[in-house]
Amino acid sequence: MQDFADIVTLAIVGSGTGLWDRNVVTGEIRYSHGWVELLGYDLDHISNRIEDSYDRVHPDDLAYVQATMCAHFEGRTPSYEVEHRLRAKDGTFKWVLTRGRVIERDAAGRALRMVGTTTDITSTRLLAEELRNSRDLIANLTNEIPGLVFQYRQAVNGAACLPYASMRIADIYELLPRQVATTVAPLEARIHPEDFDLYRAARVASAADMVPWHCTFRVLLPTQGLRWRQIDARPVRQEDGGILWHGLVVDVTEHKRVEQELKDLACIDHLTQLPNRRAFTERLDEAFLCVGRAAACRGDLHAAGLHENDSRAAVLMIDLDHFKTINDTYGHTVGDAVIRHFAKILRTTLRVTDCAGRLGGEEFAVCLPGADLAQAELFAKRLRRMVAASPAIVRGRPIDFTVSIGISDITACDGQAGDTLARADKALYSAKERGRNRVEVTAGAAAERVIS
Repeated sequence: MQDFADIVTLAIVGSGTGLWDRNVVTGEIRYSHGWVELLGYDLDHISNRIEDSYDRVHPDDLAYVQATMCAHFEGRTPSYEVEHRLRAKDGTFKWVLTRGRVIERDAAGRALRMVGTTTDITSTRLLAEELRNSRDLIANLTNEIPGLVFQYRQAVNGAACLPYASMRIADIYELLPRQVATTVAPLEARIHPEDFDLYRAARVASAADMVPWHCTFRVLLPTQGLRWRQIDARPVRQEDGGILWHGLVVDVTEHKRVEQELKDLACIDHLTQLPNRRAFTERLDEAFLCVGRAAACRGDLHAAGLHENDSRAAVLMIDLDHFKTINDTYGHTVGDAVIRHFAKILRTTLRVTDCAGRLGGEEFAVCLPGADLAQAELFAKRLRRMVAASPAIVRGRPIDFTVSIGISDITACDGQAGDTLARADKALYSAKERGRNRVEVTAGAAAERVIS
C-alpha cells in the first residue's frame, strides 16, 4: 500500500501538480512541496493565510476565483474547478488549473475543510493561444481572399456538406457558413437550373478519377440576381471512403461580360449591329448541316429528333441598289445612315429562328430555316416593298433607295453551305442585270425565274 502511495506522489509531482488543504473556518491553507515549487517558493518562505493566497491571484481573475469557490461552499456546485493566473516568486504569472472539493461540513451544511490540486497549465495555454492566433490569422486571410475558400465533403452514401466555408460565402452564394455545414442543399438551390447538370457532372468526374473539380456556371441569387461563378477544387480520398475537396469559388461575372463583349465585337457588324460575315456563315453552316441530317434520315425525322422544318432552308442575297451613287452624291455619312436604316427594316421582318448578316459594304444575306422557296419569295417581296416605301430620313431629308434580292434553297446535293450562297448570289446578279428593285429565284437544280 505504501508503494502505491509513493507512486501516486511521484505521478503528482511529475505532472507539475501541487496539493493544498484549506481550513475554511480559520482560513489557513497547507501546501505540498510540489505546490510551492510550482511558483518558485519553498515551504519556509510562503504564507499559509488565505488573504495572502488571494494576493497571488491575478487581479483580473480574483473575482471569478472567489465567486466560483463561494458557489461550491454554498453547495451550488459539486466541486470547485477554475483556470486562472497565479503570481510566481519572480513576479511573472503562471496559468494554473485548480480543482478542489469540500470534504467536511458542519450540521448546518457549512464548509469546514476543503482539499484540492493546482496544476501548471502555462505551456498548454500558450500553445492554445498560438493555435488560436494561427486560426484567426488563417480565417482573416481566407476572408480577405476575393472568393469563397471551402471544404466540400461527400460521404460514401452521397450526402454532402461544407465543413468549412469562409465568410465570403455571403458574397458568392448569399448564404452563411452554418447553412451549409450539414448539407449543400441551400447552395445547390442557387445554381441556375440550366447549369446544374454541368455542375454535378464536373463533381462526379472529379470524384471518379480523383482529378481537379473545375466548372464555370451561373447562379441565381436573391439580391444580386444572375451571376457567373467558377469553382476549382482538388479531391482527397478519406479513410472512410468519402471524398474531401479543398477549393475556391470566385465571381467571374465581369470576366464573362468582357468575354461576351469581345465575342460580340468579333461577330457583330459595328454599323448595323447585325451579325458580320463570319457570324452569318456559322449560322448558315448550322442550317446546312441540319438539312443534311434530315435528308440522311430518309423521311424518319422523328426518330432522329428532327422536325419537318429541319428538312429545308432558304438563303437570300440582298444588295442596296445604286448605293455608290448615294455615297458619291450625299457622302459617306448619309450612306452609313441608309445602311443602318435598311438594317432596321430588315430586323423587323425576321422570325426568332431567322438570321440576317451584313457581308460587307451594301451587301446583306438572310437565312430562313424551315422555309421553302415559295415562302422565301413572299418574305423577299414583302421586304422589297417595305424598303421602297420607307426612305431613310437623314437631317430631315428623305433618301429613297431600293434593293435587289436573289434567293436559293439549301439542298442535300450541295457540297457545302457556300454552294447555296453562290447560287443566291448568282440570282442577285441576275436581278441587278435585269433592272434592279426586283427578286429573282434560283432553285437548287432548276432554271431561274424572275419575280418583279
